Amino acid sequence: MEKTFAKQFEALLEKYSELLVGEATDETREKVKMWALYTHIAKSMPALTKHWNGLYPDAKEEMKQIINEIKVLNEQHRSSSQK
Repeated sequence: MEKTFAKQFEALLEKYSELLVGEATDETREKVKMWALYTHIAKSMPALTKHWNGLYPDAKEEMKQIINEIKVLNEQHRSSSQK
């Protein structure tokens, strides 16, 4: 993969994080990336997600925390930008 494309894709992820939750720190971008990928996999291959959740129950709980955190941050961001 070209460095240019990787940088451009990171810029897309940064802007997506900003628009979704109102910030784009390294940690937030990483969580948004995990959230987006997990959500996509869960929708496109639910059996795989179910299998992974069974294999790694601790990771499933961590993912649930990330999903909840993204949801809360998104709600806070939406409510603050409507004022």
